[in-house]
Amino acid sequence: QVQLVESGGGSVQAGGSLRLSCRASGFTYSSYCMGWFRQAPGKEREGVAVIERDGSASYADSVKGRFTISRDNAQNTLYLQMDSLKPEDTAMYFCAAAADYVSRLLLPGEYGYWGQGTQVTVSS
Repeated sequence: QVQLVESGGGSVQAGGSLRLSCRASGFTYSSYCMGWFRQAPGKEREGVAVIERDGSASYADSVKGRFTISRDNAQNTLYLQMDSLKPEDTAMYFCAAAADYVSRLLLPGEYGYWGQGTQVTVSS
């Protein structure tokens, strides 16, 4: 049974940092494309950052230069280091996994497995 459990969310002031973690179990983690997505109230879920099986990373334009995605295949854990946070980064952040080839990396519909999410709130 695939399980994705996020942690590390919280409340910070603008300019601060947070590190999100996603612990994966129930599947061959190293073989999956992994991603972070977020959803703010009243908005659609959007891709933030993804990391492919070979370690290649892709980012949404809105977070480039501020967020860094990484994966530890030995620990079955995905990370998202978020620096220089802005109020517009406030959202529920979700970890997701895709077993098959992903053609549109930041598109939520490409991912079949999801965690429950962790809330990030950035105040000005």
